[in-house]
Amino acid sequence: MDATELLRLYERMALIRRTEKAAHDLFMSGHVKGTTHLAAGHEAIAVGASAALRPDDYVFATYRGHHHALARGATPEECLAELMSRATGLCRAKGGSMHLTKASVGMLGSYAIVGAHLPMAVGAAWSARLRGTEQIAVAFFGDGATNIGAFHEALNLAAVWKLPVLFVCENNLYMEYTPIAEVTAVARPAADRAYAYGIPGEVVDGNDVVLVREAVAGLAERARAGEGPGVLEALTYRHFGHSRADPATYRPAEEVERWLKHDPLDLARARLEALGADTAEADARVEKTVEAAVEAAKNAPAPDPGEALTDVWADGGAAWRT
Repeated sequence: MDATELLRLYERMALIRRTEKAAHDLFMSGHVKGTTHLAAGHEAIAVGASAALRPDDYVFATYRGHHHALARGATPEECLAELMSRATGLCRAKGGSMHLTKASVGMLGSYAIVGAHLPMAVGAAWSARLRGTEQIAVAFFGDGATNIGAFHEALNLAAVWKLPVLFVCENNLYMEYTPIAEVTAVARPAADRAYAYGIPGEVVDGNDVVLVREAVAGLAERARAGEGPGVLEALTYRHFGHSRADPATYRPAEEVERWLKHDPLDLARARLEALGADTAEADARVEKTVEAAVEAAKNAPAPDPGEALTDVWADGGAAWRT
């Protein structure tokens, strides 16, 4: 990867990191209600994967999905406004932190029910197959979802039908507060299980945006060629607790320190320095963009109660149910 492309990916990761920091600060100051599940530390997975996908490919994420929405093209203002329940939010205040969706850029949602979106990604891949579009669907999920029935059901059906779908596990070592290794029979919860369904399973350093892009590109090419699904287990680490209500005191201090030294932005910055590139201008642009997004979101109007039932059903109403 040349310096120009890597700098573009670095800037996108930096934008996500600073937007997440803004979300944290807005939550702590009372501007964001409910809770948030921050993805600081996971940026290289979203950005690297998105760089390997086509604009019309489909992405499905978990409730820790801010980074995927931003990687696919949602703006910081749209995301922060949604978290703050503003009319200008990504879903006009109907989704909140855990349900960021922007279909126009292929971001088909983040989902609060663990593992529920994996079969949905299989359905999207089946749709692409029927329409002959060569699109692929990508489901991002945490390590805990590999112990959910929907994970196995989705892999099985995708393998049987050889669908163009990728399953990308963001393995941050913890399923909420429990270490995944303590409750799982295999060392690699996603990749080791892929082989049971005849699906190739790969493991990658999820904090290295270049390696993630290469891994996803290879699996995507295979899927578009009709060779079926793939599983990628990306090893990473969240900088914050499971949610903003979690101080993460269950994590060993030396483990946290080790992973913080393996930060996605630091790795990309080191690669850029080796190529003779500087990140100062990119960092300045990111800071300015997010500062403006915060102010715009704060000053955005509240949603109109009269629109509460719009955009809920495909036809604008619920008559089809009867």
